[in-house]
Amino acid sequence: MTEEPIRTIAVFAATGSQGGAVTDALLEAGVRVRALVRSTASPKAAALAERGAELVRVDVEEPSSLVAALEGADAFWFMTIPPGGMQDADTAGETRQGIALADAAAAAGVPHVVFNSVGGADRSSGVPHFDSKYLVEEHLTSLGLNTTIVRPVFFMENFTFMAPTVEDGTLVLRLPIPADVPLQMIAVRDVGIIAAQALLDQASLPAAIEIAGDELTGEEIASIHGGRAGLPARYEALPLGVMDGQDDLQAMFRWFAETPAYQADLDQVRQVHPGLRTLGTWLDAGHAPAAP
Repeated sequence: MTEEPIRTIAVFAATGSQGGAVTDALLEAGVRVRALVRSTASPKAAALAERGAELVRVDVEEPSSLVAALEGADAFWFMTIPPGGMQDADTAGETRQGIALADAAAAAGVPHVVFNSVGGADRSSGVPHFDSKYLVEEHLTSLGLNTTIVRPVFFMENFTFMAPTVEDGTLVLRLPIPADVPLQMIAVRDVGIIAAQALLDQASLPAAIEIAGDELTGEEIASIHGGRAGLPARYEALPLGVMDGQDDLQAMFRWFAETPAYQADLDQVRQVHPGLRTLGTWLDAGHAPAAP
């Protein structure tokens, strides 16, 4: 990473999953972090303050708070998620959020912006919460901001709630993806490390990069889980109908089945971050136990 002094890096949603991973990587690098959070009184925010982060309360519905929070920052990281979660995704609200953050960065004159989008956002996936992020990408371009786009793929952490079960002594993984279709995935920790790399040394990454740490079929995912649990394993592909009523997520899993979906160059990503985790090493770190 660069040895040039960087005074302050602003991180939006610094107490969230991705924002927390970016903040962790920056603090470990000894960088001054300005943590943009909804509440400076939350336990997670207090923990960041104890580690040396500067806490700043922001509200995406209050543009002036965003601009003030970004003034004087040397770089800015942000991501967007649909308000209210993925069960009934407000993708229009997500795009508005991203545009507000981009506009604030432009108004504050931030020299470099890193936006965490999603793998495939630039390939007309038809997945609503991918398309909403690409609209933010396009807005950043229209503003002429110096921007790096980081596009992570499926998170390994999803297996904490899409976890395999143990049935009659066999580990069983069920997903609405055909058994022989590969799925690219990445650990959130590694997303944070790579985004931090972009913030600290812009020249070390391309202007846009899709990032993944592993690529496995459902059968291979089940086998790796089973091996770590010391159990025989099998994979069962579910029909897309199990996602009925969750249109956004159903569109995503339909896209997964239409290979190629995610298209990260794993060798390229490992050049940026040699310590990239595979699913096996992520599980070895104590993640995603099989459900009883």
